[in-house]
Amino acid sequence: MAELVLQANTLPESLSRLIRTEKVKVHEGNNGEIRLVPLKEIDKPASNCPFLGYYTDGKLTVDGYLQRKRAEKELDL
Repeated sequence: MAELVLQANTLPESLSRLIRTEKVKVHEGNNGEIRLVPLKEIDKPASNCPFLGYYTDGKLTVDGYLQRKRAEKELDL
C-alpha cells in the first residue's frame, strides 16, 4: 500500500499522453492494483497576514537581505 507523487513526464509516452497535469499520484492498493491520479496544481494564494512581514513574496532572499544590511552599514561609517 504505497503512495507517491511523480512528474507525469517520467511516465512512458503512452501514459503521459493521456495525463494533462504535471504531477501524478501513484497509489498501490491491497490487491496489487495500481492507480494513477492526476494532481491539479493549486495556486498558492497571496497572504494578507501582517505578521509575515513586508517581503513575503519571495523576492528577497536571506543572502540578499544580508548584502543589503552590509551595504547600509558601510554607508553609515
